[in-house]
Amino acid sequence: MSENKKLSDTYKELGIDFTFPIEIKDANGKETYFENSNGYWRKYEYDANGNETYFEDSNGYWEKYKHDANGNETYLENSVGYWSKSEYDAEGKETYYEDSKSDKKKDLNLGQKSIQICPNSGT
Repeated sequence: MSENKKLSDTYKELGIDFTFPIEIKDANGKETYFENSNGYWRKYEYDANGNETYFEDSNGYWEKYKHDANGNETYLENSVGYWSKSEYDAEGKETYYEDSKSDKKKDLNLGQKSIQICPNSGT
């Protein structure tokens, strides 16, 4: 959320009556906004297929997601510096995984083998 203004503040400015909690859902019934009387709020965004693409809350925490055409999560990044990347085959099986907590990349589901590639070793 580019601005940290709570929806309740906007309602107050516009003179709109409301009660807590404030809960907004999209046409598919997925929560897009929530705010309670303690000032905590959270916001969600979704792509056209209903996959979560963004989350943010009043504590400053956020997550961004990307998905492939089949809805598999291919990328995650968050406000504390963590990220992960995944790739999938035509059947939806994860074939590759890498994240910021490890210096290893993993190629998965290669027949009976699982190969780990260490970037600095050349293998």
